[in-house]
Amino acid sequence: MTTTKNPIEEIVSEEKNKSLRNIGEKIINSERINEAEGVLLFEQASLPFVGALANFVRERLHGDKTYFNRNFHIEPTNVCVFSCAFCAYSRLYAHREEGWELSTEQMMHIIKSYDGKPVTEVHIVGGVHPKLTMQFFIDLMKQIKAHRPDLHIKGYTAVELDYMFRKAKVTPEEGLKLLHEAGLDSLPGGGAEIFHPEIREQICADKVDADGWLKIHETAHQLGMHSNATMLFGHIEKYWHRIDHMERLRKLQDKTHGFNTFIPLKFRNKDNDMSHVRESTITEDMKLYAVARLYMDNFPHLKAYWPMLGRQNAQLTLSFGVNDLDGTIDDSTKIYSMAGSEEQHPSLSTAQLVTLIKQAKREPVERDTLYHEIKNYSNTSVAELETSEK
Repeated sequence: MTTTKNPIEEIVSEEKNKSLRNIGEKIINSERINEAEGVLLFEQASLPFVGALANFVRERLHGDKTYFNRNFHIEPTNVCVFSCAFCAYSRLYAHREEGWELSTEQMMHIIKSYDGKPVTEVHIVGGVHPKLTMQFFIDLMKQIKAHRPDLHIKGYTAVELDYMFRKAKVTPEEGLKLLHEAGLDSLPGGGAEIFHPEIREQICADKVDADGWLKIHETAHQLGMHSNATMLFGHIEKYWHRIDHMERLRKLQDKTHGFNTFIPLKFRNKDNDMSHVRESTITEDMKLYAVARLYMDNFPHLKAYWPMLGRQNAQLTLSFGVNDLDGTIDDSTKIYSMAGSEEQHPSLSTAQLVTLIKQAKREPVERDTLYHEIKNYSNTSVAELETSEK
């Protein structure tokens, strides 16, 4: 009696490079790959090889389910005390007349504009404004929760939080406790960039370092809050810098299990101090997502942030390990559009997101911030959705 290998075993067994074949076998057997093996995948593996393995892992974890949520963004300001070389979004405080600063009233107006709409999350991130204190954001969140208690507040990167805490002269634990009590439910993953100081000192030397970023997220996890993690890729970093970054996150996740999702963010080179750096190709991007899915074995979800990639490229990532496309966004974020992203006015209706996912032969599943399933749209027609959104 002969046994038939499944397609992924065939791909691995036919790989001529013994080291890659061994890595593939480890992944099939749910064994962890190490840093050297992660670098080797970048350096020597073909895109079809890592893509097939990443899709295998993705389907082992989630089947065809592809998640999204109904969310919107508030960006309180793009005025910032920091000067990151890759950033086209922020304006230094000395040139704040070129930027924007929203009042509490203006932000509450945005919140109230979603009254009666089935959004589940508000995402609050922005520049680090020296006059927007921790108390300012505490008061804002209390007003949001008083108006709409069920709205999940995901807010403030570790960069923003580090500055708030230092200015308020509190520890990360003290500061996060106060913010959590005021209504902060979880943390986004921004500000991670590349952890290794060799790169960090060149692209964002003046903001919180890797240890500070990781400490804030670890503290949030210890207080019962979940968070996300990002990595800015495709600029001056080398492959081993990427793996070093992922390894630090993987170690913290082993310790706390507090991260929901890993979000690779593609470097865009418009109107910033790194405009001379070539952007990565789509092939390179897909390989990055695939290797991330293989390496980040204790992160349940891998997200492609569609406003940054563009909807067609984000759709393509669903074959390279990705199982989440973020949310509806609703045309309220400028961080990537100002840097030359594919989406200049990032907004997708639920019907459009569902269609995007179905076109990739996946199951569209609406989730909340913590990945509790709200509705599976596999058997819902686009016409039904469009009618319900009117």
